[in-house]
Amino acid sequence: MLVSAYCEGMSLAADVRRRGYTAALLAFRKMPAPVRRSMVRAGTPSFTVGAVVAIEHGDRVLFLRQPHRLGWSLPGGLLDRGERPAQGVAREVFEETGLRIEVGLPVTCMVNARVRRVDVIYRLEVDHEPEVRVGGEAKDHRWMRVDELPDADGPTREILQVLEAARQPSAGASRLLEKA
Repeated sequence: MLVSAYCEGMSLAADVRRRGYTAALLAFRKMPAPVRRSMVRAGTPSFTVGAVVAIEHGDRVLFLRQPHRLGWSLPGGLLDRGERPAQGVAREVFEETGLRIEVGLPVTCMVNARVRRVDVIYRLEVDHEPEVRVGGEAKDHRWMRVDELPDADGPTREILQVLEAARQPSAGASRLLEKA
């Protein structure tokens, strides 16, 4: 009997919480959009967002040497406010290499919650090695196989690992783990 009363109390408390939450969501929905956005931004962590591209020719990838990075890195960088990832990576690649590119859909995204960074990752396969004219932040370039990469910074290594994982046949496999 005591257990039954406890369970009824639990379900009553849960029902009150659920109704309160629903009322709060309805009130939130009626607020002007700028107010809603401000509230969401104030209550959520901010992340830096960048976009990178692995430009591949056969088994080699274009890597850049940049003074602010430790080792070789992929072309790309941080997005400007309001910029779409595809636009941002095209802009960064042009600034760093002189190459004009157009990317399709991202291969994957990488979220590093520890440092609050999100990278949108693209792949671009080319049929020849284009002429690269380093500029902007880039000081040198080299076409290398990933397994012969002498040094790369942590974020670049993470991105390369995510790219490799995305190539695996099971990369897109999702499944239901338990019934509701």
